[in-house]
Amino acid sequence: MNTIELKSKKLVAALLAAGVLGGMGATAVDHMNTNAFAQPVPVAAAVAPATQTLPSFTAITSRNGPAVVNISTSGMQSVSDDDDDGAAAPQARPGRGQQNPMDEWLRQFGFPPGAFGQMPGQQGSQQVPVRGQGSGFIISPDGLIMTNAHVVRGAKDVTVKLTDRREFKAKVLGADPKTDIAVLKIDARGLPTVPLGSSKNLQPGEWVLAIGSPFGFENSVTAGVVSAKGRSLPDDSAVPFIQTDVAVNPGNSGGPLFNSAGEVVGINSQIYSRSGGYQGLSFSIPIELAVRVKDQIVATGKVEHARLGVTVQEINQAFADSFKLPKPEGALVANVEKGSAAEKAGLKTGDVILRANGQPIVSSGDLPAQIGMVKPGDTVALDVWRGGHAEQLTAKLSGDKGKTERLADAANVQKGKLGLSLRPLSPQEKQQAHVEGGLLIEQTAGPAAMAGVQPGDVLMSINGQPVNSAEQASSVIAKSDKSVALLIQRDGERIFVPVRIG
Repeated sequence: MNTIELKSKKLVAALLAAGVLGGMGATAVDHMNTNAFAQPVPVAAAVAPATQTLPSFTAITSRNGPAVVNISTSGMQSVSDDDDDGAAAPQARPGRGQQNPMDEWLRQFGFPPGAFGQMPGQQGSQQVPVRGQGSGFIISPDGLIMTNAHVVRGAKDVTVKLTDRREFKAKVLGADPKTDIAVLKIDARGLPTVPLGSSKNLQPGEWVLAIGSPFGFENSVTAGVVSAKGRSLPDDSAVPFIQTDVAVNPGNSGGPLFNSAGEVVGINSQIYSRSGGYQGLSFSIPIELAVRVKDQIVATGKVEHARLGVTVQEINQAFADSFKLPKPEGALVANVEKGSAAEKAGLKTGDVILRANGQPIVSSGDLPAQIGMVKPGDTVALDVWRGGHAEQLTAKLSGDKGKTERLADAANVQKGKLGLSLRPLSPQEKQQAHVEGGLLIEQTAGPAAMAGVQPGDVLMSINGQPVNSAEQASSVIAKSDKSVALLIQRDGERIFVPVRIG
């Protein structure tokens, strides 16, 4: 089971060192009925008695449990003298139960791992045996099994154990680290299978059930509710996760998540944890995405993902004020790659993508997750905010070719004057920076400096409007209200920076 901590990931940390600013999620506001207080309604009459029946967890388990398998792996892993987990804050790391057998032996006698150092002659990098455990589920009677890619990562031998205690050597048909999906095959016939459902109709608060092998305890059953849908995580932005409060622990990875009808709606993949165990937040891969990846693996042995070709960053209130957005939602386009599907569709730097195929883009991470649900060659309808009004574009997506949509982080700001000293670029400076226009930032002060803008940066645009003279820059700033969005380039990378102006 992968463990993660939900905190922003600095993908463009070299650009801005002033921190992260931006909200996740939207706020819904109900319009008040003007007659709400005209006729007081007794509480007993206003609230109808609720009747709710729990799904039959025993029926789901007895019907589908035999198709859930335990997966054990073994292999060799390189470790070096510099490897040190330390005692820092929790972060993303494999959680398949892999361990050094000697360390486990030492723990039995109360010694910490590595208490006696290295064996004589051991120096630098070395190969140590590792073992791991996970879960999976059978989707065809002839032995096709789905699980997580991280369960079988680096495994030399993979063994599948059924509930009737039979064991089979498994072949890994393929694995996709980007979506964390893997497909296995065992040589067997007449196996029990699970029914595959759909996650599209899942609602927050709906009951769900997981079956797996946490810590090696086979066919363990846990239940809970859907906490949220479409969660984008910093370490897996290509997957719109289903968040639940189902107890999921290391060893549950790759196991099925069932709805109340006993259909698989997700694959348990990650947990948020400071201890390595369950702490109330579990994340599952939607079954629709998993099946699409599975079909490609079975057909070709590899997976190709759709790609738009943009770098996007979070929208905060300062950006919303700068671009005249009604609220701080969407994905701000910081860069459009040449020749990409985005460029061909007409996307521009400074556009804010609000919806993709009708699905709201609330956080910037929602865009890669939505694109991840589409196949290369498909078209995606984009609702875009540009120049203070909405437009719609259509992009025909290309293959990823090993690349992914990039996320950039915005910087923190403080109130005050802008604090920039600007001059036009010389022809030689334009050639060195590979730009056709822009202004060189010679000095920074006040809020611009606090926002992370530095002397030597190239100012490309303000509020999405290109600037090639100090007069142009002053004109755009004069028309701005609370803040401006500066597009700067540094070391070949571009990012928007919000700066409050008063």
